Amino acid sequence: MAATPGAVAPRGPVRLEIAVQDVDGATAAVAHGAERLEVCQALAVGGLTPSLGLVEHAAGLGVPVRPLLRPRAGGFRVSSGERQVMRRDVELLASAGAEALVVGALAERSDGAPGLDVPALTTLAEAAAGRPVIVHRCVDVLLGAGAAPEELVEQLIACGAAGVLTSGGAADALAGSATLTRLVRAAAGRLEIVAGGGVRPEGLATLVAAGVDAVHLSASGPQSAGPAGPGGGEEAFATTDAQQVRAARAALDAAPSGAEPDADPGAAPSSAR
Repeated sequence: MAATPGAVAPRGPVRLEIAVQDVDGATAAVAHGAERLEVCQALAVGGLTPSLGLVEHAAGLGVPVRPLLRPRAGGFRVSSGERQVMRRDVELLASAGAEALVVGALAERSDGAPGLDVPALTTLAEAAAGRPVIVHRCVDVLLGAGAAPEELVEQLIACGAAGVLTSGGAADALAGSATLTRLVRAAAGRLEIVAGGGVRPEGLATLVAAGVDAVHLSASGPQSAGPAGPGGGEEAFATTDAQQVRAARAALDAAPSGAEPDADPGAAPSSAR
């Protein structure tokens, strides 16, 4: 089927990446169609650095594993001490079987606006010692504030990044699909564009048409963990839902490349969430 004018055909099959935060979730994701895992903990706060044991388990499941590096919740600015911890985490997680590392850091620019923390990202890319570094959704702060996707792509490449996970600066990736297409066009194969943020199976055809290289979702549902007592927090947690993974796999397999609505390369970035 011919692509709709303005749509971008992916350079190859769009990969299904599932974000997981527990052992059973990782196992279920792979069993039901995930081609790659982002491994983290505390998805409720946007994800934090996972344990080495969880990464080792996931790496043994037969698909590429990408651990998230985020030392704490609460924004994306990191101190010099946190930067040192993240650098060490890169080394340890790589040794645990990571295929790539997912990182991110922002800093205040001279004009007071947020921007990429170039020194931090460059340091982490160097510490990865040849493993790809993917910059996470900290970039959505910038895109949502009006940063040009074309300039952002060049900045990421200059930092040593191999890819970026983003919703296009919008509340969800579907709403940001026009900006995702701008990122794809600007990257021109030099940077992997991974669509993430509120992704659901019914929106995957539109994201494929946007030209992204991979789609990222948690595909999760609540799981009871039993009584938590006064010090254990919630009595349930989010874990991978096998039915949602299967639905995403089926939707991705059925999506015709480049057959969804036009994506205007000159469209303005979507608004922030």
